[in-house]
Amino acid sequence: MSQAETRPRTMGQQETNMSLDTSHPGRPGPEELVPSRYAVRVGEIDVLVVSDGVLPLPTAMLGHNVEPAARAAWLKDMFLPPDAFDWALNVVVARSGGQTILIDAGLGLDPELNLPRAGQLVKRLEAAGIDLASVTDVVLTHMHMDHIGGLLVDGVKDRLRPDLRIHVAAAEVKFWEAPDFSHVSMPPGFPDALRAAAKRFTKEYQSQLRLFDDEYEVAPGVVVCRTGGHTPGHSVVRMASGGDRLMFAGDAVFAVGFEHPDWHNGFEHDPEEAARVRVRLLRELAETGGQLVATHLPFPSVGRVAVDGDDFRWVAAFWDY
Repeated sequence: MSQAETRPRTMGQQETNMSLDTSHPGRPGPEELVPSRYAVRVGEIDVLVVSDGVLPLPTAMLGHNVEPAARAAWLKDMFLPPDAFDWALNVVVARSGGQTILIDAGLGLDPELNLPRAGQLVKRLEAAGIDLASVTDVVLTHMHMDHIGGLLVDGVKDRLRPDLRIHVAAAEVKFWEAPDFSHVSMPPGFPDALRAAAKRFTKEYQSQLRLFDDEYEVAPGVVVCRTGGHTPGHSVVRMASGGDRLMFAGDAVFAVGFEHPDWHNGFEHDPEEAARVRVRLLRELAETGGQLVATHLPFPSVGRVAVDGDDFRWVAAFWDY
C-alpha cells in the first residue's frame, strides 16, 4: 500500500509540479544521507510524509504528571537516553481532486531557541520536487510554532499562491488572541516564542485564513476535524478513499501515548482533555484499522494501533521499498 521514495512516481505533475521521483538522474541531490520523505497511497489520495527535522527537548515533556522514575523506566525500555528526547517533526503533503494540501508547516527558524536540527521543511519540499506555488491549501492542526513556523520563513509567503487557502479551527485563532499557559509545563522561552509566532502568523496571513467550527472537507476524502485538548482548536486530518484510511493526528498522540495515554505532555494547554482525546482517537484507530501518522512520532511515523489490555500498542508499518 505504501511506496518508498526509491520507486519513481508522480503526483499530478501537470497541475502541481509535485513529483515523488527522488532519483533525479544527472542532477545533484541535496546534501543529506537520506531523503527524509516517505510516500503512502490512500486509495486515490497520494500522501507524502516529510521530516522537518527533530526537536531535542527535556524528557519531562513526555509526562510531567508522573514520577521521574516512571519516565526513566519507559526511556530505558525504549533504549533512549534519560535526559533529552528527540521529538520527530513530521508534516504531510496530500494530493486529492486536483488540490495539493500541505498539512502543517514545521518550525521555521527561531535562533533564540537554538533548535538548528529542525526547520528543514522548505529545503526538503524542494528536494522532493514540490514547488511552493503548487500548494493550493494549507491545513493547520493548531498554531504552535512548530506547525506554522515554516510559513514565516523569509521569502516563503512571496512564493505561495495569492489565492492560497489556510484552514484552521476558529477556536484556535480565538485562543491565540489571549492564550492560557497556566496548565503547560514548557522549557523557558517557549511560551513567549509561541505567543510571538502565533501573533505574527495571524497578522501576516489573516486574509487567507479559512475558519471552520467542527469539521471541513478540504478536498475529496480529506477532512479536517477539531478535537480540542492539546489546544482548544487542535484538529486532526482524516483521509479516506477506496476503503483505505489514514489519520494525521497532529499533537494528539506522542510516542509514549500508546502505553501511557494518561501521561500529560508539557505542551498541552488542557492536559486532562488532551488525554481523553488521545484515548478516543486511539480507540477509533484500533477499531477501524486505519493508518496513523502524527507530528512527533518517529519518522516516517506510518503505522497502526492495536489494543493492549487497558492501553494501546503501536504497530509500525513495514517500509515498502
